[in-house]
Amino acid sequence: MTEQAADSYDFQAIQDRWLPVWEELKPFEVPNAGSDKPKKYVLDMFPYPSGDLHMGHAEAFCFGDVLARYWRGRGYDVLHPIGWDSFGLPAENAAIKRGVDPREWTYANIAQQKASFRIYAPSFDWSRVLHTSDPEYYKWNQWLFLKMYEKGLAYRKASWVNWDPVDQTVLANEQVLADGTSERSGAVVVKKKLTQWYFRITDYADRLLDDLDALEGHWPAKVLNMQRNWIGRSTGAEVEFEIEGREAKVPVFTTRPDTLYGATFMVVAPDSDLAAELAVSASPEARMQFQEYLTETQRQSEIDRQNADRPKTGVFLDHFAINPVNGERIPVWASDYVLADYGHGAIMAVPAHDQRDLDFAREFELPVRVVVDVRDETGESLPDPLESGVATAGDGVLVNSGPLDGLRKAEAIARAIEVLEERGTGRAAKTYRLRDWLISRQRYWGTPIPILHGAEEGNAGEMRAVGASELPVRLPASEGLDLKPKGSSPLGAATEWASVTDAAGTAWTRDPDTMDTFVDSSWYYLRFLSSQDDTQAFDPTAVNAWGPIDQYAGGVEHAILHLLYSRFITKVLHDLGYLDFEEPFSALLNQGMVLQDGAKMSKSKGNLVEFASELGEHGADALRVTLAFAGPPEDDIDWADVSVQGSAKFLARAWRVAGDVASEAGVDFAGGDATLRKHTHQLLADAPGLIEHYKFNVVVARLMDQVNVTRKAIDAGAGAADPAVRESAEAIAVILSLFAPYTAEDMWAKLGHRPTVALEEWPAADPALLVEDEVTMVVQVNGKVRDRLTLPASVTEAEAEAAARASEAVQRAIGDREIANVIVRVPKIVSIALR
Repeated sequence: MTEQAADSYDFQAIQDRWLPVWEELKPFEVPNAGSDKPKKYVLDMFPYPSGDLHMGHAEAFCFGDVLARYWRGRGYDVLHPIGWDSFGLPAENAAIKRGVDPREWTYANIAQQKASFRIYAPSFDWSRVLHTSDPEYYKWNQWLFLKMYEKGLAYRKASWVNWDPVDQTVLANEQVLADGTSERSGAVVVKKKLTQWYFRITDYADRLLDDLDALEGHWPAKVLNMQRNWIGRSTGAEVEFEIEGREAKVPVFTTRPDTLYGATFMVVAPDSDLAAELAVSASPEARMQFQEYLTETQRQSEIDRQNADRPKTGVFLDHFAINPVNGERIPVWASDYVLADYGHGAIMAVPAHDQRDLDFAREFELPVRVVVDVRDETGESLPDPLESGVATAGDGVLVNSGPLDGLRKAEAIARAIEVLEERGTGRAAKTYRLRDWLISRQRYWGTPIPILHGAEEGNAGEMRAVGASELPVRLPASEGLDLKPKGSSPLGAATEWASVTDAAGTAWTRDPDTMDTFVDSSWYYLRFLSSQDDTQAFDPTAVNAWGPIDQYAGGVEHAILHLLYSRFITKVLHDLGYLDFEEPFSALLNQGMVLQDGAKMSKSKGNLVEFASELGEHGADALRVTLAFAGPPEDDIDWADVSVQGSAKFLARAWRVAGDVASEAGVDFAGGDATLRKHTHQLLADAPGLIEHYKFNVVVARLMDQVNVTRKAIDAGAGAADPAVRESAEAIAVILSLFAPYTAEDMWAKLGHRPTVALEEWPAADPALLVEDEVTMVVQVNGKVRDRLTLPASVTEAEAEAAARASEAVQRAIGDREIANVIVRVPKIVSIALR
């Protein structure tokens, strides 16, 4: 046992005393197999090395560590690894700004964060560290890509994409914020047509949506709703419209096929392939108008285009379509309120019953036909939309609709689908808001895509996957490359790296793009099981023994992107036979933000609280206790409202309690003070449920109370030699180790035990000590509390009523009035009603 200082609480001395011990013992390393203990996999969302750790990291890793330490104390082998999400734009942009290699900047920051983690003392298994920018990691990104490619889930196509004009790279839909700006650069995102790589996540849309039901109660409801809304499943029909002069029919998705008889025109997205095709065969005047309109549309964000309050604009494409249910010729227009990636980029416009279509029809004097008789609460038909300017979108009876007349919405939809199927012009269908995952990026610092492109006449236009034995395709050195954003990948200029000649002497060129870093983080939790294994991405036996993740912790900002992609990749790997499970994260904890004076911390605002300075001034334990005690984890914490000094004082009081214990280790607790023992065992009984429901602040409050009660017992009761005092001090040390590992370890040593308290199983609560000897019953007279009676816990209803009637306070309240009724509910209340 390490020699202890006995005079005062000194957090720096305690940290210096125990860090070397833990590093020598390596208490949190666990093997993949060989233990008979049950397993728990606890994982924190791994950090990005953009600099030193900050207060957000302090909060997130505090909560994850509390849970990891808790489950160890409950008798589990706990896997709690750490790594770094180290590829991506921030590193590349910082390297460009500083004129250094992205590797140099990235790994220097990792070293700094690792040093800070060491002092903060999360219970990580440091033997499993990974960095996604290591070739030993991204080799398996490329392996995953090739598996997706073989399965037909990775494909390349030309399409309109989100383009960040500052970072000069494409963005997935999920990386465009609600205001139409890039989540990275803040620039307004524009549309650009490029040939890009995609993962076919839409093939899994139904499973991704339906499997959320099993996560109810285990994931925050807000996150589940965000995932559901993003996937956005709609049911209806796919209707095939013929366009005069065009052989292929145009499929249009609608949720209201019952309103087909009211479709009086068609609208296509200006930036769709269909609009470009129709414009080619339009009149010269229409073609010129279309090109001008397309240029104008491309300057707008999707958010602007979907704003329902914007004036409607558009151009006639000089073509007509045929309504498949009534044979009517309807004009085809292009308008920016239709998006190219919604369905097939075309809609049937039913202006009487859709407000955007009505606004467009009124602007360009197009027909409006009512086909649903929608009525108000009095039974009167709503005004004609053409006159009122308000579309009638509700339920009603079909009119002007041939075989659908007289039917209500649900029946009419079903019958309309039958009619379409009978005529061969449509069918029941589903569509989704979710789009395929665009994974290619025109930047350097990422995983090279393992595809070769034909580079000579004989193989021009061909693509070939890099062989598995040739992985990893390593990034070339950045020296000599211009990494500045310019619209094409810097790797294209690495001619020596890009040029490949196969065994047959055929020339190929490497794909110049790199992968979205969300690919890296979509499966990293699997790599922790085999982080040092160069023969496989992960060991399926080990993964299926430990997985899925029992507890995941991290920021709600990843509620859509990261979680959705991880769920998708997990399902793909399950289908490929590698995983026994289909959902990666069984339980999810999202923490709030750490604010300063009500605002998000930032250097520009001058309100930044430095993690390193707080750590140096107050110590890791006080910082961790403060974060845990501040409130529920999901709530924001305002650093101006908390007291790190108060946490330090509490830790000092707890530490002194352990130092004052005078009984020997191993003493029989049974003879100790009964009142203190009951208090201790009530804490032991309540703490597990509180921890498992993330009520960390309540547990800290209970520990503070336990310290105070124990101090009173030392000062006023049987004294420091009372066995109940030792029992309480040991319980405090064990539970406190979740929040304040240094202080708890020092207390444990003071109490005569060997390290480490973090591996000590929690003492069980004695049921006999949880039984109350006495109860307090409230006595009400005509609804007003008149007395509180302390009675034996075994009291009967008759005894409780007799005690209530005998109370002087109750007798004065009754006076000379007659009792009408008495209700007794042991052990809570006696209620007396008077006439």
